[in-house]
Amino acid sequence: MNRVVHFEIHAADADKMQEFYQSVFGWDIKDLGAMMGNYRIINTGADAAGKQWPGINGGMTPRRGALPQLGQAVNAFVCTIEVANVDETLGKIATAGGTIALDKMDVPGVGTLAYILDPENNIFGILQPIAS
Repeated sequence: MNRVVHFEIHAADADKMQEFYQSVFGWDIKDLGAMMGNYRIINTGADAAGKQWPGINGGMTPRRGALPQLGQAVNAFVCTIEVANVDETLGKIATAGGTIALDKMDVPGVGTLAYILDPENNIFGILQPIAS
């Protein structure tokens, strides 16, 4: 079964957004630094022993475009779905009427990632993890 494995929040002011999500939800957010494009890892929860709670973790990435405008149609977090084969999945997406928003790329230590627009232009990611 293909399942959502990661979410992303796009932020023009990452410090302000980090403060918001930490204060509202208590998420642990860590900046990976300039070498990783100032990507921030979001851990949505663990118990006192450090065991991960059910659910998914995510990230915060610098926004690459204008801020969404008030009154605009839905603007959402980007969910990423784990797939066994990015190329095969991209073929299925094209057949089903989706388009590539950002072509596949290798993410060091993670896997191969691509961003997709569904037929109504909702964005999501697909990720083929590095084989373990």
